Amino acid sequence: MVYVKICGITNLEDARCAAEAGADFLGFVFYPPSPRYIAPPQAGDIIQTIRAEFGDASPRCVGVFVDASVNAVRAIIDAAGLDLAQLHGAETPAEVAALAPYAFKALRPQTLTAAQEAMQNYLTVLPCSPPSTADRLPSMPELLVDAYHPREKGGTGQTADVTIACWLAERCHLLLAGGLTPENVTDAIAQVKPWGVDVSSGVEVAKGEKDHTKVKKFLLAAKGRAH
Repeated sequence: MVYVKICGITNLEDARCAAEAGADFLGFVFYPPSPRYIAPPQAGDIIQTIRAEFGDASPRCVGVFVDASVNAVRAIIDAAGLDLAQLHGAETPAEVAALAPYAFKALRPQTLTAAQEAMQNYLTVLPCSPPSTADRLPSMPELLVDAYHPREKGGTGQTADVTIACWLAERCHLLLAGGLTPENVTDAIAQVKPWGVDVSSGVEVAKGEKDHTKVKKFLLAAKGRAH
């Protein structure tokens, strides 16, 4: 099974579409410079409605943060009713540990060496285990890998480095992001064998607005049900 996160949710209609299509996670961006930014009260309203409509089948809700303080992340987790926090900036292992068990770390390494060093740095707070030896998959990822960009923090549509992604996927439960679309996600999964995949720009009609047909096609392709 491959888990799927639909990220950059900004409205109820898109959240409902993703939940109906079988998304495992919905991502809400709490980084004000992002064109996909959503205010915590608005996200909380969406999350509350989705949980009321879908009950136990509701996707888990993830807040995406970039270099926010631990206290700020905690406050938004509580205010919006989030399940998890994706730390997408330069957060230290100590900051990740302070948010346990809610947080996982996103990496945007430029080289394999940088990825190896980053994983080593986070091993103490992210107890990674190879998927092949795990008794069962956990309910959350351990790391996310995204394409490196010198200015943007994510949602660029650029493809993550395959060599780096494969190395990480062999050693932890990895959420693969970066340039995924309904057309290429099946091949990416076959090549990298990640724990899950994350998409934002690849299923948009405009920044912050999802194409519902693409969302459905992405879920079908990622979960191996496409014809």
